[in-house]
Parts: sequence; structure tokens; C-alpha cells
Amino acid sequence: MTEGQTDGTPTDGTESHDPDFPEAFLSFMRQGWSDTALPVTPRPETPNYAKRRAALSAAFPGETLVIPTGTEKVRANDTDYPFRPGSDFAYLTGDHDADSVLVLRPNGSGHDAMLYMRPRSSRETDEFFRSRNGELWVGRRHTLGEKSTELGLPTADLTGLEATLADLAPGRTRVLRGFDAQVDAAVRPYAGPRAEGQPARDRELAIAISEMKLVKDEWEIGQLQEAIDATVRGFEDVARILPADRAVSERLLEGVFALRARHDGNDVGYSSIVGAGEHATILHWVHNHGTTRPGDLLLMDMGVEGRNLYTADVTRVLPVSGRFTALQRQVYDIVYASQQAGIEAIRPGVKFKDVHLTCMRVLAEGLSELGLLPVSVDEAMDEKSTVYRRWTLHGFGHMLGIDVHDCSNARKETYRDGALGEGYVLTVEPGLYFQPEDELVPAELRGVGIRIEDDVLVTATGAVNLSAGLPRTSDEVETWLAEQREAGPRLPS
Repeated sequence: MTEGQTDGTPTDGTESHDPDFPEAFLSFMRQGWSDTALPVTPRPETPNYAKRRAALSAAFPGETLVIPTGTEKVRANDTDYPFRPGSDFAYLTGDHDADSVLVLRPNGSGHDAMLYMRPRSSRETDEFFRSRNGELWVGRRHTLGEKSTELGLPTADLTGLEATLADLAPGRTRVLRGFDAQVDAAVRPYAGPRAEGQPARDRELAIAISEMKLVKDEWEIGQLQEAIDATVRGFEDVARILPADRAVSERLLEGVFALRARHDGNDVGYSSIVGAGEHATILHWVHNHGTTRPGDLLLMDMGVEGRNLYTADVTRVLPVSGRFTALQRQVYDIVYASQQAGIEAIRPGVKFKDVHLTCMRVLAEGLSELGLLPVSVDEAMDEKSTVYRRWTLHGFGHMLGIDVHDCSNARKETYRDGALGEGYVLTVEPGLYFQPEDELVPAELRGVGIRIEDDVLVTATGAVNLSAGLPRTSDEVETWLAEQREAGPRLPS
């Protein structure tokens, strides 16, 4: 809304419950302030972002491209969720501030980039101390010049964005929609003879960015490795405080890992799954209100998101008592064999689907050995059957990068039905889950859930396990867990 709104919401960034300050206080607050410039320098990775913008420019010659980062979201009343920039926007700019919008306008030989942003609150108005966006409330924001220096991008005040968007030709403009409602509304839908194509035209922009992200450059691989290494330390932290002989809450373990994520990175890359006992059979268990029990298994699916937003995604299963039972080990070893077969199958040119089928066949064979399959392995693997999936609902993995499920807008023929390429990073995470209520499995199997997940880089000759810092075989897990417990708790340093 604009200055004339009548719903009672302030338009200057203040809240409806803020006091009416006396003029004496306002006058006093407006004087006696020094000004300090932020000591910004060009970020070393800015050439990477420029290269990506150039590739996107080449894909859409003569068209204007609008990529917003998104806005803060209300959590409760006047509090917001912690802001995380839109992944595609961050991939193209490196900027982490809310409300910013990247506009690429054609210039004849390519595109001119302009980053529209909310600059620091000027001392020329009362915003710096009265507005919820003021720097006395949220800290010092960059000036336009500081942001431009840091990111190597021309910048403009966000207040000029409305006029810029109103001036764009609908038939020659593509918008990354769904991130900023005001931007979506401001760029008029195409009203020409092929108006029905407008949503598809915008979707083509999202597809192009997603498919650019399939191949990670050297800097991105380094960012992923940093996030994965921090994740390894986080798993170690958890193992060091996990008692073998008494119960502790899943949320305690979640919190210990979250401490590492906030200290060594930006945050967790996704809601941590900490499933003790039968909770391990719930694929997206994020309530984490259960407790561990000696003799049970503990499944933890957790990842640190690095400071440049690239995230790890790793799952390990630990025997709380320190040793797997014979049956737990049998199931674990089936899942390990499936994962190992999948990793060994990965190389450039191999179909994504074929890696999936490789992993699934090993699981089906293991289910047959357990006496659970109602048909032969070949029948179970037939696409008209797939009954083995009763105990493994998900696929073998997904792309990984600046999103935990990276490249999600890529075309099916490029991703799920496509072939792997050098520089791809993906998870390999087969699992078996025997629900507590499943009457088709023996009682001793009910409530057992096992997944092993690693982050794998596709190289020219095969695959490199980036998360090899954590154990994978059942014997290695037992030895590692004993070593961590012997080392004892630690604080991040």
C-alpha cells in the first residue's frame, strides 16, 4: 500500500503500538551522530556471479529479466522468520539482503545489470531510530556504493524499482515469480496475441537458472565441502554427548547440531530429522519430541548450510547402545550395499534413473533375503509392480547445491530422465523403513528405519564422496561412535 492507506498500518516502518515521541526527544535524537563507512572490499567470488549472469544473458537475448530475492515473512505478530535470500537470486548476485531485485536489461550486445536494494537508513530522516528497518534496530545496512563495491554490481535505491518495472514491455520481459508479490503484480502479464504463453515464458527463466546450477564450478564445490566438513563436526558433536545407557531427547541432539551449524555456517540447511526408534521410519520426522532408548537405532538426517548458502545433506544411523543387534546389522548392511552400488555406478553419461535402479535392485534383493517380497526380485523391480517400494518410498537421491534439493525447476529430460555430467553434486541415500504397524513384516523388524546418505561429486572418472569424513559400514560406525564417546563433549572453537 502507499501513503494513503487506511487500514491503520504505518507506512514508515514503525509499528501501530509505537509511542508518539515528544518533539524534544525527536530533536535530541537527530543530533550528535558521527558517520562511519563500512570497510567493504570486492568479494573474491564476484567473478563467479558475473559469469552466471553472462550465461543467463546469453540464454535470453533482447529480453528483460527480473529476479527478486523475496521479502521477510511474519512469524508471529511483529516478529519475522530469519530471512534467507532466494536461492536463484543469491546464485546470480551473492547478495543476502531482503527485498532486493536484480534487473537485467538488454543493451544490444548483452544485458546491463542493476541491483535494486534498500540502502542504509539516512540520518536525514528519523528512519534510523524510529523505523523497524532503521539501523539502530537492525544494524547498519550498506550504502548503494558499499554494496556495489562488494558485489561488483551497479546498484539503485529500491524506491526507484516501481517506475522501472512499470516501464518494461510485457512481451519482452520475464519474471522469476513467486518470490515477491509486489514485483509479480507490477510486471503486467503479456496481453498480446499469445497471452496464454506468459506463464510458460516466466517458467522458462526458472528452468534456465535451474539447469545452469546442475554443473558446480570449483568455488561451489569448495563451498559444499566446507559445509560438509562442518556437518561432519556436527555429527561428531552429537555422538560425543549421546549416552549409551540412558534416554535423552531428540531435541537435545538437534540443538547440539544446530549450535555447530550456527557457529561454523549460516544455519542448518533444512529442518533436522532426529528419529529415535520407530521415529526413524517417518521419512520427514521433524517434530523431534521423542527420546532415545538403549538398544534402539537413532537416525539423523542433518546438514550445515554454509555462509554462502551451499548446504550439506547427510544421514547416519547409530546404535544407541554402541553395537548393532544381529538383525539391525543385517538391515543396515543391505542399505550400505545399496548405497555403495549406487556410488560405484556414478560417472558422466550414466542416466540418473540407472543409478536409482541400481540402488533399488540391491534393496529388493535384500528384502527378498529377509523373506519379505511377495514376488521374485525381477517381478518386484518391474515398473508395473515395484512392490518393494512399500519399504523404501523415496528415490536414491537428488541434486545438491545452494538448495538442499537443488535444480528442482530443471526439465525432467535434463534431470530425472537425463544423464549425469562432470561437476554434478548429488546425494545417494537409499533406505529401508519398517513401520510399527506393518503386519507384513516380523515383529522384530517393526519400527526399524535405516538410511545412509552421502554427498557425491561426479568427476571425469567416476565419483568422489565429499562426506567420507563420516563412517559408513556397520563396523566403522561402531568404532567411530566409541571413539567419539571416548573423546567427550566439546564446544565449537
